[in-house]
Amino acid sequence: MKIILASASPRRQVLLANAGFDFETIPADIDETPDPSLNPEQLVASLAEQKCQAVFNIMPDGLVIGADTVVAIDGLILGKPSSKAEAFEMLKRLQGRQHTVYTGVNIKNANKSYTFVESTKVYMRSLNDDEINNYIATGEPMDKAGSYGIQERGATLIEKIEGDYFTVVGLPLCRLSLVLKGFEI
Repeated sequence: MKIILASASPRRQVLLANAGFDFETIPADIDETPDPSLNPEQLVASLAEQKCQAVFNIMPDGLVIGADTVVAIDGLILGKPSSKAEAFEMLKRLQGRQHTVYTGVNIKNANKSYTFVESTKVYMRSLNDDEINNYIATGEPMDKAGSYGIQERGATLIEKIEGDYFTVVGLPLCRLSLVLKGFEI
């Protein structure tokens, strides 16, 4: 059965490839505007399911994997920043504090669908405004939930994590591989 990753994320593609999976990528075209009535876990599960279903509608004979990641702090959900100013605000809020990263995953084929959510606590070191602006100037924050990438230069901002590193990157590989066994993959 063909595996299809319903994501435009280069990080998810690299993770899945490095884990040894043979797959095709078809980015899902959905409205990712957050529903304010949903908590972070519900939001990532819902968006992962929507992405998966959108691609499953195109490839109903395959096994589709959809995923979504958000950062949450103080009851606020931080997705990808829409501007450098928004990236600055997010990083200013996160610096010197602990926050939680949630990744939801939906796997679907013609016979079944399964959704799970993983979360990881992340501790960002204290940053001054110059450090934040210098990091933003790299361009790295602009396509990442919470405005940082733990797998790139953003790693220098993170003191420690509690949980699965790959959840923070955007695809919890251990849990995914266990669930895929149930799909006979």
